[in-house]
Amino acid sequence: MDGKERLEKARERIIETIAQNIHLYGLTPSAGRQYGTMYFHDEPLTLDDMTEKLGMSKTSMSTSVRALSDLKLVERAWKRGVRKDLYQVSDDWYQSFIDLFSIKWRRAVSLHTIAVRRSLKELEDIVKDPDIPDEVKMEANTDMEKLLYMRDYYEWLDRLVDAFEDHEIFNLVPIKEKSDDK
Repeated sequence: MDGKERLEKARERIIETIAQNIHLYGLTPSAGRQYGTMYFHDEPLTLDDMTEKLGMSKTSMSTSVRALSDLKLVERAWKRGVRKDLYQVSDDWYQSFIDLFSIKWRRAVSLHTIAVRRSLKELEDIVKDPDIPDEVKMEANTDMEKLLYMRDYYEWLDRLVDAFEDHEIFNLVPIKEKSDDK
């Protein structure tokens, strides 16, 4: 096997690993292959370039690049004289992860916080209602304790997302500085 074949084999291993793990971002394996292919390509690519390299339909490439772009894993690029849309992999994987983590968890925190707040109010009304049997009030009190625990958890999670967005996380888990080691 010559050097070029060995290089392609090493790249293909990484591309397939990305394809297998891209589901963590809510994407399909084909989007992972597209991302991996773009990662190893030093120049921005058009949808036609990607279609040719991956043998997938232009529609499929367009859908995947839009999903990758929405997650800020891929960005549009500009090149003098090229009229078609060009795309390239975002340079900052750390920020891409922070963006994805923040988007997903902010939504979850918001949904849970609203639900907990509403349910706590309903449970408080049950406990205060003189017409409700004591057994039901006891269950409502138990549920309130569980929901207060949940509320505390989601407040903590909200602060964790803040730590990511403010880059405070890097004080706790620093980014390894580039070295000459290979």
